[in-house]
Amino acid sequence: MIAHLRGRLISKHPNQAIIEAGGVGYDVHITVPTFSDLPAPGAEVALFIHTHVREDALALFGFLRAEEKQLFEKLIGVSGIGPKLAVTILSGMSADAMVAAIRGNNIPALTRIPGIGKKTAERMVLELRDKLESFGATAGVATVTPIEEDVVSALVNLGYQRPLAEKALAKLGTTSGESFDVLFRKAMAALAK
Repeated sequence: MIAHLRGRLISKHPNQAIIEAGGVGYDVHITVPTFSDLPAPGAEVALFIHTHVREDALALFGFLRAEEKQLFEKLIGVSGIGPKLAVTILSGMSADAMVAAIRGNNIPALTRIPGIGKKTAERMVLELRDKLESFGATAGVATVTPIEEDVVSALVNLGYQRPLAEKALAKLGTTSGESFDVLFRKAMAALAK
């Protein structure tokens, strides 16, 4: 099975990259964070690959970071979550935030991801809560205040991708004590840069 792929990036889209390696162009499904971090077409790239085999298809799922691939593999182990939904989940929330939500039994945060209902979110928490010890990222993750979550939600409603909105908020640093209006304006300014 293919576990790692290095080659020239031929094209990239928010959910797909085509990578030429050894004269063969590989069609790889990717997440939005991976898409955002990929260089321009023509550059050399290396992706961690999960090869998914079904009776009627062979699909490659690629990730820039090994941790994201490991989280993807944990997600597809949850009953009711296939590889395409797992890509949607990883595109809808940063890996650190997802691990924190699962460990913290934060069902409302998980149900904000498109395609995730309450039952699926509860299943994710139940089946993964004790399987994420290797993801130590939550120790360094700051807790998100309700106002910060409202700002991210407002940005998503305006059409920004959730990971971009979270990054913009993270760039602001300490935001304690600031009102929604002030925080929202600062996040909009950060996104405009």
